[in-house]
Amino acid sequence: MLNLANRLFGTDFSNKVSYLFSIIIPIFITQITIVGMNFFDASMSGHASATDLAGAAIAGNLWMPIFTGINGILIATIPLVAHLIGGNEKHRIGELVQHGFVLAVGIAVAVIIFGFVSIEYVLEELKLEQQVAYVARYYLLAIAFGVVPFFLTTVMRSILDVFGDTKVTMKIFLCALPINAVLNYIFIFGKLGVPAFGGIGAGIATSITYWILFFMFTRVCLQVPQYKELNIFVSKLEIKGKLIKEYLRVGIPLGAAIFMETSIFCVIAFFIAKFGTEIIAANQAALNVSTLFYMIPLSISMGLTIVVGVEAGAKRWTTAKEYGNLGLTFNLTCAAMLPFIVYFSRNIIAGFYSTDPAVTSKIVELLFYAIFFQMADAIAVPIQGILRGYKDVKPAFYASMVAYWIIALPLGAFLDYYLQQGAISYWIGLDAGVFVSALVLAVRLRWTRKQFI
Repeated sequence: MLNLANRLFGTDFSNKVSYLFSIIIPIFITQITIVGMNFFDASMSGHASATDLAGAAIAGNLWMPIFTGINGILIATIPLVAHLIGGNEKHRIGELVQHGFVLAVGIAVAVIIFGFVSIEYVLEELKLEQQVAYVARYYLLAIAFGVVPFFLTTVMRSILDVFGDTKVTMKIFLCALPINAVLNYIFIFGKLGVPAFGGIGAGIATSITYWILFFMFTRVCLQVPQYKELNIFVSKLEIKGKLIKEYLRVGIPLGAAIFMETSIFCVIAFFIAKFGTEIIAANQAALNVSTLFYMIPLSISMGLTIVVGVEAGAKRWTTAKEYGNLGLTFNLTCAAMLPFIVYFSRNIIAGFYSTDPAVTSKIVELLFYAIFFQMADAIAVPIQGILRGYKDVKPAFYASMVAYWIIALPLGAFLDYYLQQGAISYWIGLDAGVFVSALVLAVRLRWTRKQFI
């Protein structure tokens, strides 16, 4: 057993565990905080009414693939900077990050323009109930005011994380969480003289929170010597096509892979919309819970990108492999516990989202399928993080495209339209798709490692 552990993780096992988890745990708490904001949006909107929850859910499903996909492009900052640190080229970081800011602003403006032009057409095509469409429309309009600071924050957060300051990121988001909850309470239910906006109020609160996060991260980057000396905020910037291309070379496949995964939930939400407001609300609740558990493999994946990226930048290939094995082993252990946790707490979980028995019974039903999705993701997502550390980003895109768009969606539609299995059809399709993705990525990781070891 000891020999096996040494072969997988190296002889300095305890030091690796300490270092890796010093990065992963704050990332996990940060991600839970972000999910907490989404949870407050969903649960507080749901307690306003099922219509408000459904409207906020539809808007969230439209916004989610856009912001996560673009976030994927911008978090290319992590592997790019990690390789510079590992290669002892810190003097190049400031200029690289400035180009990340340029991309963030440019993409944000494009997203806002596209949203204003297309929102009416998209909502009409969904054929939603009038009030649900109203909530969704103005939720998205509220979010639009926070898009630019949100994407700039993504770049700044990436800098802190790759330097190992994940605790600072954690503290910032922990400060923002109660602020977001209070803002939700004020704008959703109408307090302190503010009108009750219902589900729209969740969008307003989120947009304000994005601005607060932006100012917090900006202050850190301006005042902490380690980041101040990078000179990422300068009055004059010479835009270099080479750096933009490098960002896009890594970022586009990375963002496209994330978009492929998150957009499938958006499309499936549209298919599920025909089943009515109760099913829409239940599906959103199941998705929220699934997203909460997803934070474990996601946090490990982000941590692995950092440590593997630094080791790969320094060409310490064996150590990079050992860190990857450690992260995968821990994540699979956590995944094995999820079914038991969900089974014994299913009714409590459903009660957080609604007090309507019709809605809670549907939530419990969908949770069963959502947990199998997360168990497969426990393999796929950390491997994506490891591959990002090697700057090997295209396979994740292809795996996601095949798994979700060639397997999951067609299978779900077949079960729905031909076998009349209802809303669970699409979750069954997702379960099948993500298992395929995990298998493909595991094969790719084995191949990638052989190129260096």
